Amino acid sequence: MTLFILKKCGVFGGAEIAMCPTTVNPDHRIDISSETCPMTFVLVRLALDQMKTGQVLEIRLRGAEPRRNIPLTAQEQGHEIVGIMDEENGDSIILLRRG
Repeated sequence: MTLFILKKCGVFGGAEIAMCPTTVNPDHRIDISSETCPMTFVLVRLALDQMKTGQVLEIRLRGAEPRRNIPLTAQEQGHEIVGIMDEENGDSIILLRRG
């Protein structure tokens, strides 16, 4: 699946002036929507450890706790949040680029 996200298109005078759609094709995908903390990040960490720097991981999850904690912990460990999409069914998709 190709996902569309918004990224900065330009800066003028130090201020962001636009957001443009771009596509991201994840290199790896995991579905942790049936897992609970702390297993959610354990599974994300195992997936990231098997990837090369610069590759993108798509994570499907459910719940406020992993939706909040996975991006924070991933950033602390040097990974980039490429995008976060919340779906109507309560799932979220997070895209992480391995740092």
